[in-house]
Amino acid sequence: MNTCVEKLRMLAHGPRRSLGQNFLIDRNILNRALDLAAPLVGANVVEIGSGLGILTEALLNAGANVYAVECDQTLYDDLLHQLPPKWPNSLHLLLGDAVKSPRAGFAGGTYKVVANLPYAISTPWLDGILRGPLPESMTLLLQREAAQRFMAAKGAKMGAISIRLSGAFQSVHDLPVAPSCFFPRPKVESALVHWARRKNPFIFSDRTHALIRFLFTHRRKQLRGSIRRMAPGADREILSKWLQSLADPTLRAEEITLSHWQYLEELFTSICESG
Repeated sequence: MNTCVEKLRMLAHGPRRSLGQNFLIDRNILNRALDLAAPLVGANVVEIGSGLGILTEALLNAGANVYAVECDQTLYDDLLHQLPPKWPNSLHLLLGDAVKSPRAGFAGGTYKVVANLPYAISTPWLDGILRGPLPESMTLLLQREAAQRFMAAKGAKMGAISIRLSGAFQSVHDLPVAPSCFFPRPKVESALVHWARRKNPFIFSDRTHALIRFLFTHRRKQLRGSIRRMAPGADREILSKWLQSLADPTLRAEEITLSHWQYLEELFTSICESG
């Protein structure tokens, strides 16, 4: 932690809560993240929020080609000064908003994501990633509560983002991470989660995802009641047909399995193709 504090003092820069700047200082967690993301030699790796460059440098030392995005001008300038001279061909650093540039400027080909993800942008950033092209894997430090929502397969924690995520990825690792592993200490527990892309990933269209989100905004209501409240139109007609395919029309959104949500996407696809 002393190194982190000294670096911030040298930059005359305090952690900005509005940007979710909680810097990872535990080397054991960092090494665990690298192990989960392996192999890294020659791999294209997207990193979100480089911060002080601790994870960035570790990825470069492991042999990865790193595409990193950082929105803090002070930290970006320091990274630009410190790292590119050592790795002129392996580091691609972008100043910008990760939600607007979820792949940090990476243009094409296979890639992985390894990041200490700022908690405030986890959901909108994932929305961008899940539109594709998808990474081979994602190794993310997340707020524990968010991680539980993202991995939920059913029940109260389940949401539209967890459906979209589970269709494309399989969670294969979930490690609790204490607040003491960061500076400054966050007020919440964290988790290190590793997702591997499915062999046949299912990508929901934005249209279907928007409908799923609508149904989850009324999660306490039965699905048939939520659909009745929609304005008349093609979406309502498709949802009504989809509802008839369910064994129990009184179900709520959080009780629907992934396969049924995928069938909703298939209905939309068939309508578009026939039209």
